[in-house]
This record gives sequence, C-alpha cells and structure tokens, in this order.
Amino acid sequence: MAGGVGEGAIPLSIGYAAILGQPQGDFFAQVLPPVMLGSLTAILFSGMLNYVGKKYPHLTGNGRLQPPGDDALDLAAVEQQEDMASSSDITGIAAAGLTAIVLYLLGVMLFHLIGLPAPVAMLFLAVAAKLGSAVSPRLQSGGLVVYRFVRIGMTYPLLFAIGVSLTPWEKLMSAFTVANVVTIIATVFTLMATGALIGRLMNMYPIETAIVNACHSGQGGTGDVAILSAAERMQLMPFAQIATRIGGAITVTAVLVLLRWIG
Repeated sequence: MAGGVGEGAIPLSIGYAAILGQPQGDFFAQVLPPVMLGSLTAILFSGMLNYVGKKYPHLTGNGRLQPPGDDALDLAAVEQQEDMASSSDITGIAAAGLTAIVLYLLGVMLFHLIGLPAPVAMLFLAVAAKLGSAVSPRLQSGGLVVYRFVRIGMTYPLLFAIGVSLTPWEKLMSAFTVANVVTIIATVFTLMATGALIGRLMNMYPIETAIVNACHSGQGGTGDVAILSAAERMQLMPFAQIATRIGGAITVTAVLVLLRWIG
C-alpha cells in the first residue's frame, strides 16, 4: 500500500507478474482493493487525529511540522504571506500558473526520458528552482494566490468527483474480509504511529508527522487530498506528495527486490 494506483498498484503488479510469471491483471485485481481500503483507513485515522489535536493542542502545530523558529520547512508560514499574495497583480498570478504548468510538462519529458514519474520530477524541479533563487518574489507571491485558489476552490469538487465517479466501490467492497481489514488497519496504524514517534523524537509535532505518513497509504494524489481534507491540514500537501510519490517508489522497489531475492 504505497504510491496509490499509478506509482503503486500498477508497477507493483507488473513487477509481481514479471518475477512470478503470472498474468499482471490477476495481481492488479488483488493489489487494488487493499490500496483502496488502506486509503479509506488513512482518511478515518487522520480525521480522528484532527479531533485529538483539538483536544490536546500541545500535540499539534495545526499545519506546522515543527515549533515556530525551528522549522525551516514551515508551510504554515504560507498563511502569514497570503495578505501579501492577495495584492499580486494578474500578470504575476498568470505567470505563476504558467510556471507550474511548464514544470509539470518538464516532468512529463523527464518521465519519457528516464522513467521518473512526472509528479516526482516536478517536485525536484520546483525545489531546484527555489534553491537556485530562480523564482522571483513577485512570482512566489503569484504562486501563493494560485495555491490558495486550488486549496479553496478545487478541493471539494475534486473530492466529490473521486467519491462519485472515480472510486471503484465494487472492488473496495470486495476487500472487506476479516483478514484484509485487520491487516490493513494494523499496517496503517503502525505507519502513522511510527511517524508520530519519530516526529516526537525529532522535535516535530507528532500529529502532523503521523498525518504525512498516512498519505503514504493513500490513493495517490487524490488520496492525499482526501486525507488532508479530513485532517483539515491542506498546508501539508507538498510533504504529502513526497510521502506518496518518493516514499511509494521506494516501497515498491524494496518489495520487488525482496521478492526477487526470496524467489
């Protein structure tokens, strides 16, 4: 259960088929229901953590990963910059949107050239541009407006589309056996508990780190949206994407290497 469908279930089933010499479709039919049910479990647990955070506020940063002053990657600081972003002109906003599209298209090109998934490549390119000071303050300000529009205006319609038309409910229901449910709940719980524990040891808020880890079990990018919406922490989306894409790729690769070695 990692990477959702595109970066998880599909490459995992292809690897199983190549190693074990059986049809890929059969493995995909077995892998997909746990992915769906794992995502649902992560959504429920994240919603519960949101409630826990309201009852025990010292365990959460409400979108921050680390206490103020210690967090070089503090995405909650985005909220403090939105007033400045609201004053951006239309040219800066359009340029920011175009930049995001160009970065994604470059990610698609890298996927065809070296096989790196486009969302992962886009993340690397965006980080490189930021570290290399290739993004001007005006462009960053416009990017905050685009980010806020997507977060507010597109999240709930996307969740509706996922729930009504994209979720294969018949496959999800087929996974509701006692053995599957117990295994999946235990796996997601252990993953989130490990994230909370390690986060606590690293002076990070355990609820936020647990929620980011939960996205590792989600249904890809759409799962990230659902999990973070349930937790009311959409500020963590960049970290969720890293957990889903890069974490998923590492998990799938490690599983296939282990299977090959055992076989």
